[in-house]
Amino acid sequence: MASTVTTSRPGYRQLLRTPGAWSFVLPGFAARQPFAMLTISIVLLVQHTTGSYGSAGAVAAVTGVSMALFAPQSGKLADRFGQRAVLIPGVLVHATAVSALAALALAGAPLWALSLAAVPTGASVPQVGPMVRARWAAKLEGSPLMPTAAAFESVTDEFTFVVGPVLATALCTGVHPAAGLAAEAVLTLAGGMLFASQRRTQPKPSRYAAAADGPHTSALSVPGVRVLSVAFLGIGAVFGGMQVSLTAFTQEIGQPGMNGLLYGLFAAGNMLAGIAVGAIAWKSGPRQRLIAGFAALTLASSGLWAAHSVTLLGALGLVVGLCIAPTLITGYTLVETLVPASARTEAFTWLTGAVALGQAAAVTVAGRLADAHGSSAGFLVPLAGTALALATLVALRSRLTPPSAGLTVARGVGHRVPVPVD
Repeated sequence: MASTVTTSRPGYRQLLRTPGAWSFVLPGFAARQPFAMLTISIVLLVQHTTGSYGSAGAVAAVTGVSMALFAPQSGKLADRFGQRAVLIPGVLVHATAVSALAALALAGAPLWALSLAAVPTGASVPQVGPMVRARWAAKLEGSPLMPTAAAFESVTDEFTFVVGPVLATALCTGVHPAAGLAAEAVLTLAGGMLFASQRRTQPKPSRYAAAADGPHTSALSVPGVRVLSVAFLGIGAVFGGMQVSLTAFTQEIGQPGMNGLLYGLFAAGNMLAGIAVGAIAWKSGPRQRLIAGFAALTLASSGLWAAHSVTLLGALGLVVGLCIAPTLITGYTLVETLVPASARTEAFTWLTGAVALGQAAAVTVAGRLADAHGSSAGFLVPLAGTALALATLVALRSRLTPPSAGLTVARGVGHRVPVPVD
């Protein structure tokens, strides 16, 4: 049972009136745009140079696995030493790594060399989304605006995935196969530096707050974070499976330029749902909504493999996108109630890393299935990933309850707030 029924929710206008919000919202949007271009740019370039979706998926998968493994460490360092200290060297390394990967692909390097170059490419992906979420959490500690902020961030993320794949596809197919990666590197460097310059709104590093807030706690020590990380692998499976399978489908029908449009419809559904979620006054608790969201996502994904026309696939992709935002937003909202403030950037990066890891596995499996059996087989990957995530959530749902039945830990001190858990 929910301990509190919400009857109203502050809106986006009130959220954006938060002092200092615009100073990190706009740079944060610019800095995260390249991330939406990375996987599809790698797939398109490597498939062009090798002729294999399997090879393209494998290189993209290494990038995703590397990011998933290193992102939480980046978040932990950002919590401890400050976001700027981590972000500046990170964007420099990333731009260099992406340039090296593109050069090797164009030179016809073997798969092992491309995979090796993909490791630093993924490891250095700037974790701007989690950093922005951590800034909102620091600004809105204990405020009813936190769910609205989570919804706003999901909308922002998905808007980048409306623009990013379309832009990357247009550059790779209309300008040069490596143009997508080149643009990604340049935008990462420029956007990352701009965001890093906003020093006044970054959360206070935990090394300075340790005396007042108690010892630093690892986000992964929280059972709920571990459950959410496993569940978010399923969301990554949707992203990765859709990217590769849509690319294979448009190649099969001889219209590769439609790839960006179809993926844009999928991302647009996600964005529209995110806008709606942030405006709804929910009467059910986040745990119940999370399970319902994954159930809807599993059902929506079940028809993708049978779609054989652009119109039908676009419509189904839109529906799948509509089901993703509620799950993402609810998961990120739960983090605010489950994790101490000093470990939230790390917690957000665990979820982001889980999405990347699920995406990496899906890209690999869907790529091999598309090579062997066509795009229809690749579309089975999102269904399998979401079904497994749903089963995990149902089995382990008790671990998503905030500490002490509604006692939210914040900056090392417990504050009693009404938190619906069912």
